[in-house]
Amino acid sequence: MIETTGDDHRFLPALADVARVEFDYDEGEGVDYEPYAAFDSAEETTHWLRQWTGNHEVDGDAYRVFGQDGTGGLAALWCVRPGRPLADQPVVFLGSEGDRGVVAGNLSDFLWVLADGLGPMEVVEHEQYEGRPNAALTELAERHAITPRRAVREIVTEAQAEFATFSEDLDKLCR
Repeated sequence: MIETTGDDHRFLPALADVARVEFDYDEGEGVDYEPYAAFDSAEETTHWLRQWTGNHEVDGDAYRVFGQDGTGGLAALWCVRPGRPLADQPVVFLGSEGDRGVVAGNLSDFLWVLADGLGPMEVVEHEQYEGRPNAALTELAERHAITPRRAVREIVTEAQAEFATFSEDLDKLCR
């Protein structure tokens, strides 16, 4: 098992497989998501979070950034469950214009969100829960997911209820 520690930036196999899938933006009707082939470095994450919050004392240790939307908003694992593997951490989105939110309670549920044709930005910024299912991502989720397939609305609602203070906690970091 991969344990979460301050310096753990080993990329997860499921995310590596997602990075090999092409996401169709379809002129704004598809998914605005660009997966990475590796986590951003701790330095890159800290730099971005400092710019995003305006707080130059904050660090990005709690985040493992693994993708972005076309405007530079970031998708990340939020390492908030001490001692748990990275795949058990919630997936969050930090938009380039300050929007933010919890997308899924863990990587497995996030794979089902992607399989249903939605990206992190669509879930958070548009609260859109109806996508166009993607066969390649469905097959990927079936291989990697350890949670059962559920409706995106259920996945998001459950995760947002569990981490209800995510946005307020980020506000405390902002200057």
